[in-house]
Amino acid sequence: MFFKEIILETINQFYFRKAQISEAEVIWKILQQAIERRRKDGSNQWQDGYPNQEVVKTDISLGKGYVLEFEGKIAAYAALVFNDEPAYDEIEGDWLTHGDYLVVHRVAVSDEYLGKGIAVGLFKILENFARAHQVYSIKVDTNFDNLAMLHILEKLHYQYCGEVYFRGSARKAFEKVLQ
Repeated sequence: MFFKEIILETINQFYFRKAQISEAEVIWKILQQAIERRRKDGSNQWQDGYPNQEVVKTDISLGKGYVLEFEGKIAAYAALVFNDEPAYDEIEGDWLTHGDYLVVHRVAVSDEYLGKGIAVGLFKILENFARAHQVYSIKVDTNFDNLAMLHILEKLHYQYCGEVYFRGSARKAFEKVLQ
């Protein structure tokens, strides 16, 4: 499945769109803020040099990087991939579905927008994004100790499916089947 050229969606004055290479530095700063939050929360997630600036640039150049913008400022970032996550082929458990799916990686919210429901809003937009591409499954993984993301996934009714492995570490895998 191919991404549509650009999707622009407005929810409460926020705009969801593809990231531009000129925004890589801003996106990297937002990811650095999220990396630091994970560290302060006692999480091991993203404490090993991943993600990094090259990952952000690659996401954007491959058309996988997306931003949520408010009044001309980037509030959040996520990398999106349709049907292409090799680590998901080897789950210890079982996915709810086995057809097309949207993978969500590297979700990060700017410190400026914390506590305003941005991550939850982003996931709701991603559900509409998937539906717009006739995809009715979203799969995501996170560290066992990323309590903030685990809370978001629970709040949005993602179902725990098992464990997948990235860079030698187990991650909790979740899926939400969309209506």
